[in-house]
Amino acid sequence: MSELIIEDLVLGQGKEVVKGALISVHYRGWLSADGREFDASYNRGAPFQCVIGTRRVIAGWDQGLMGMRVGGKRKLQVPAHLAYGERRMGEKIPANSDLTFEIELLEVLTRDD
Repeated sequence: MSELIIEDLVLGQGKEVVKGALISVHYRGWLSADGREFDASYNRGAPFQCVIGTRRVIAGWDQGLMGMRVGGKRKLQVPAHLAYGERRMGEKIPANSDLTFEIELLEVLTRDD
């Protein structure tokens, strides 16, 4: 896989993700190669929060979540170079892994809130 593939599973109606927004999401992530799940916020019982578009998360998320609206659900197929590249991440993500995420957007907070 060489390019980010974005697939809207559910179109949200709420606030839109913009650069610099603090977002809350629930997600599942798995290895594209064999479908093994490596992480899921649902298992922790709490949403994941991050600031988008500021290189605090993988590039695939920074690019793939822009324009998404609250209430939406999106599938991202992230090539290795937009994920962790040549780095291994813990025990579950080998180097050069393409990753797939299903992300449910719960909240978007911007400075004007």
